[in-house]
Amino acid sequence: MNSLERRLQIGLLLSLALLAAALLWGGRYIVADVIQAYVVTRLQHDAEALLTAVHPNRRGRMVMNTASARITPVYRQPLSGHYFQFNVADAAPIRSRSLWDQVLEIPALARGETRVLTLDGPADQRLLVWCGGFLRAGRLTTLAVAEDIASLDAQIDTYQLRLTAGVVVAGLVLLLLQRLIVRRTLRPLDAVRADVHRLESGAIRTLDEAVPVEILPLVHEFNRLLGLLGARLERSRNALGNLAHALKTPLNLLLQRLDEDDLNAAGVREDLREQAERIRGLTERELQRARVAGSGSPGQRFDPGSEVPALIEAVQHLYADKALDIRCTECPQITLNIDREDLLELLGNLMDNACKWAAQRVELAIAPDADDLEITIEDDGPGVSDDAIESLTRRGTRLDESVSGHGLGLAVASDIARQYHGGLAFGRAGLGGLRVTATLRISN
Repeated sequence: MNSLERRLQIGLLLSLALLAAALLWGGRYIVADVIQAYVVTRLQHDAEALLTAVHPNRRGRMVMNTASARITPVYRQPLSGHYFQFNVADAAPIRSRSLWDQVLEIPALARGETRVLTLDGPADQRLLVWCGGFLRAGRLTTLAVAEDIASLDAQIDTYQLRLTAGVVVAGLVLLLLQRLIVRRTLRPLDAVRADVHRLESGAIRTLDEAVPVEILPLVHEFNRLLGLLGARLERSRNALGNLAHALKTPLNLLLQRLDEDDLNAAGVREDLREQAERIRGLTERELQRARVAGSGSPGQRFDPGSEVPALIEAVQHLYADKALDIRCTECPQITLNIDREDLLELLGNLMDNACKWAAQRVELAIAPDADDLEITIEDDGPGVSDDAIESLTRRGTRLDESVSGHGLGLAVASDIARQYHGGLAFGRAGLGGLRVTATLRISN
């Protein structure tokens, strides 16, 4: 299951694991380094005291005054864990009583040289050893002072264990808190889901946009698609209503004629055929208009470079008997941020109207800018008088009853333009006929 909550939990768990590993390793290293620095400092202080107790005897041999008050008694207790050893050049080493019979393996150091070592001591003790090179009575001497740090290592291990337990507990608490926070954060999605159910039942018409900014674009887009589908449904209902209204008259005439006693009377058969042909023409025209509008998914964008040539071909096929010259004088090669089906329906209705009245030629121009899209369609037909222009977009209005159709095309185009905060404008075309300019507000 593709769960955002699970993804966040896995991501946090991996992050906490890496952080815990770094904290445990770094914590042990830092604590061990601090403790070692403290022990080394103490060993250096003991070394200074021990140096004052070493001097040459009458024979020139280096000896230690073991009764010196500066020598800590712990160095006299066997295997006490505190040891020292003087390595004198060409002489036996001087060792603390605590070493008993053990000898520390320490390197010979030059004067002023120091070193910190870790060695195995008596009784398997782990020793931290500070070594320094000195010149005593003209002789090179290496002093080593050592301390058993096994107890300190045990304390570090205890600290490490407690730290590990604390990190694990803190990680579990953080995972639980994150679970609660994520569920609380995603709670607005439940409200959106409830709105969808209310939308399905018809209780509301759009989703509530009082949502977090992260999902607001999704809700905006969803509401935009709802608006497109609603407008398309309304146009479809209007088209069906107008088609039904247009079919009503010929159907009534057919029924009246069928009620007559003599169907073979003069003119009855011809009248029946005429009304039947009218019904067939209306249905064929609506089917052809649907084919011109095309099909596609809601929200799909309009690409003039690929859509306009196909639309022109469909309209030329629809008016093949007139052999019209249909041209697109301005066709941008960019994808427009407008619904494909809406624009195809608008163009289809406007071009159908132009081809219906054109004598030989129809021109189309599509000119987008940053905010608006302007579509201009001209024909070389008889044109329209100034008095008739105002009535052109009224639903069902037809200026010439001799031309097939029921006056819906321009009204549908006007509805689509208003849906995009625009409109239609009419005027005299340069070709001599009617010029229709549709302006639509777009956002890129």
